[in-house]
Amino acid sequence: MHIQIQLDRMLLKRRMSLTELADRVGVTIANLSILKTGKARAVRFSTLAALCRELECQPGDLISYDPSSSEEDNAFD
Repeated sequence: MHIQIQLDRMLLKRRMSLTELADRVGVTIANLSILKTGKARAVRFSTLAALCRELECQPGDLISYDPSSSEEDNAFD
C-alpha cells in the first residue's frame, strides 16, 4: 500500500510502549497493532488527533505516502 504508518518510530522516539499508548489514547492494543502493522483500512481523525496529542507529533510524523510501494486494492474502484 502506498500509505506507510510510522507508529513504531514514534514509539521508540518517545520511549513509550504500545500498551501505554493504548491506555493514554483509549483504544485497544489490538486496534493499535493493526494500525502499526499497516493493516488498518481507515483511521478516525479523533484517533489520529489523540495519537498526535500523546506522542507530541504531527499527523505527517505518523503517516507518509510512498508511491514506490506495492499497490493494494483501491477502495474507490
